[in-house]
Amino acid sequence: MAESAAPARAKILLAFAAVYFIWGSTYLFIRYAIETIPPFLVGGIRFLFAGSVMYAWLRLRGAPRPTRAEWRSAFIIGPLLMTGGNGGVVWSEQYVASGLVALLVAIVPLWMLLLVWARGGGAPSGREWLGVAAGMFGVALLVDLGSGMSQGGVSPLAALVMIFSTLSWSVGSLIARDAPLPAEPLLATAMEMLAGGAGMMLIALLRGEATQLVASHVSLRSVLSIAYLAFFGSIIAFTAYKWLLNKVSPAAVGTYAFVNPVVAVLLGWMFAAEPLGVRTLAAMVVIVGAVVLISLRPRHQVLADPAE
Repeated sequence: MAESAAPARAKILLAFAAVYFIWGSTYLFIRYAIETIPPFLVGGIRFLFAGSVMYAWLRLRGAPRPTRAEWRSAFIIGPLLMTGGNGGVVWSEQYVASGLVALLVAIVPLWMLLLVWARGGGAPSGREWLGVAAGMFGVALLVDLGSGMSQGGVSPLAALVMIFSTLSWSVGSLIARDAPLPAEPLLATAMEMLAGGAGMMLIALLRGEATQLVASHVSLRSVLSIAYLAFFGSIIAFTAYKWLLNKVSPAAVGTYAFVNPVVAVLLGWMFAAEPLGVRTLAAMVVIVGAVVLISLRPRHQVLADPAE
């Protein structure tokens, strides 16, 4: 039994490492990807590729063909999660340091708490209200009317986009709890990626991103970053996340919500020369602390992370 327990523990540790560090690194790789490729094209290519690979693999392994009702749900949830949620992330990283975007994304559990309450769930406890207030204060710490990425600030417009992005992700996550979707969670995810990727590609075409793309100007780093985001961020880490939900408690898996922002901030500082000043550190402590307060006894299950 001891021999079998050791490999099991090793698998769990590897899965946690994938969820913590791969998802935490996706913010940096999004920044690299959009250096030479327009943002919604990045998202569209990433999710259409990842969704296609996952869908084909699961169907070949015997997953049943999705019904029309399940596809309809996917085309509601996918645009909310990927197009609205991840779309706000990739757009914002044109103007906001990747680590700060990750800190703003960390307020998703706050939205989930409020949305569950609005739908008739139990009123938040005093501790949870404290977490909501702290989270909003942390966001306010990051907003700066005059400074940009080089100064470690977030413009009001970028902050509004990120607030909309996290709200879109939270609404999609909440709808996904009750919508008719395949019993195989990864198949549902693949369908949502396909729907959300199609939405991002449509926005890219409407914004004229296809005409803005100059093949000779596209860097190898951007291409490899999209490959990393699709394969590691959207397939490997998400599979690890779903696997962990069946092996350990949801509360343990949910710790990614306050580990990912810290990883993203540190990676942005180490590899992209993003500022790590007193304000960023203070906001990180406040926002991560707010997520911890809300996640101590969670009333909701948040679906992954908008950068996934």
